[in-house]
Amino acid sequence: MTQTLTSPKVKVDRKWQQFIGGKFEDGGSERELFNPATGKVLCKVQEGTKASAEKAIIAARKAFDQGPWPKMSAFERSQFLFKIADAIDAHQDELAELETLNGGKPLRESKYDMADAANCFRYYAGLITKPSGQAIDVPAPSVTTVVREPIGVCGQIIPWNYPLLMAAWKLAPALAAGNTCVLKPSEYTPLTAIRLAEILKELELPEGVVNVVLGAGPAVGAPIAESNLVDKIAFTGSVKTGKAIAQMALGNLKKVTLELGGKSPMVVFSDFDIDTAVDYALFAIYCNAGQVCSAGSRMVVEENIYDKFIAKMIERSKKIVVGPGFDQETEMGPLVSEAQKKRVLEYIEIGKKEGAKLEVGGDVPQGAKYENGYYINPTIFSNVKPDMRIVQEEIFGPVVVIQKFRTEEEAIALANGTNFGLAGAVFSNDLTRAHRVVRAIKSGITWVNGYHSTYNECPWGGYKQSGWGRELGTFGLEGYTEVKQININLDPQPVSWFA
Repeated sequence: MTQTLTSPKVKVDRKWQQFIGGKFEDGGSERELFNPATGKVLCKVQEGTKASAEKAIIAARKAFDQGPWPKMSAFERSQFLFKIADAIDAHQDELAELETLNGGKPLRESKYDMADAANCFRYYAGLITKPSGQAIDVPAPSVTTVVREPIGVCGQIIPWNYPLLMAAWKLAPALAAGNTCVLKPSEYTPLTAIRLAEILKELELPEGVVNVVLGAGPAVGAPIAESNLVDKIAFTGSVKTGKAIAQMALGNLKKVTLELGGKSPMVVFSDFDIDTAVDYALFAIYCNAGQVCSAGSRMVVEENIYDKFIAKMIERSKKIVVGPGFDQETEMGPLVSEAQKKRVLEYIEIGKKEGAKLEVGGDVPQGAKYENGYYINPTIFSNVKPDMRIVQEEIFGPVVVIQKFRTEEEAIALANGTNFGLAGAVFSNDLTRAHRVVRAIKSGITWVNGYHSTYNECPWGGYKQSGWGRELGTFGLEGYTEVKQININLDPQPVSWFA
């Protein structure tokens, strides 16, 4: 019998507001949020408008141009980021419960995300005080240095699959560099971002340094992307929306970082232990119900173990416990929304119509506790062709396709056979071959004999239509800075260029 965890202690029946210029305020209307596990209304949040976005941008502009934050020393900003990290740790249980209630993922995953978010702030708090810039050896009497300065006002639009973690990925490096921010969380999962804003206010972050605007993309996201008062836009989400944001950003040629979709391959050679490979394959695709941009949604398996691999995947996937995030036994939670559930089920129908073989899943769990929630069983397709939509397009759900290869060259061609290039993995005991193949895969994040390991110290981003630029690591900090050269003439004399 399923054991249910202690009921969440966090209070959601309260007022959830926008955070603009250091103050909480209403929007133009209210939006209902739903608990993905039950399909029932969770709470209501304020819904922003274009005017809300513009007000937040002005507050951020004032905070950057006139406020103390950009003028602080790196050490002072560092100390503040350490305080943010400590506060997230102190509120970890509350924030994790909010994340599970709002997004549906198992509580164990939410707790991991909260720890990772705190560590992201902690990483950039440490990085910002380290030596940076360059001293250039130029002819005397000149002295030339190259320094990095904050860009200015940064618009940041984050998705619903990792709400607080994605906020940390964007806020931490931007704040470390001395920028001010207008953050727009997903309209589906804004609760932890609002709670973070409350924590920042308690910590007395200067007014306007971080602003949180609520609402859908057309209403509040587009004005942020278009504004001439915004100097950089950072977006994580779909390719379609990313392309639209890039077009909007052309007005003032603002800096743009895009972390978009993926259709990531996991290449499995027959010399690797098949049970271990299957275990990683399950983790690659079914973690967070497949709602991960880097999900291993394509298994590329050597021909002589193809059938055995599928059989073991089917056997193991049937044992995955699907359920509410607050059930102790739950291993995979619901999808985030009714709309996302409908989208994934539509792709499953597309796969069947295209002629792929549905090996397992493709349906919703049966039982009273699943009745109104947004659940889909782990799903596997085999006998797929490279041009099928379920092979080429990002589904963003617990659906994996299994492709077959004979030669190393064919494996590489299949792995690179989409418009995406976010992540990829190779499994082989022949490390020389594994290294050769992983170097040939056109993806920004790769693993050998592993999957999904993510580090704040390492760059995150992709090739091709998986995006522009990188987040995390030193690359993430550099992405929130401008480069300036400073030339100082130590012995100014007349140039006498003109007689």
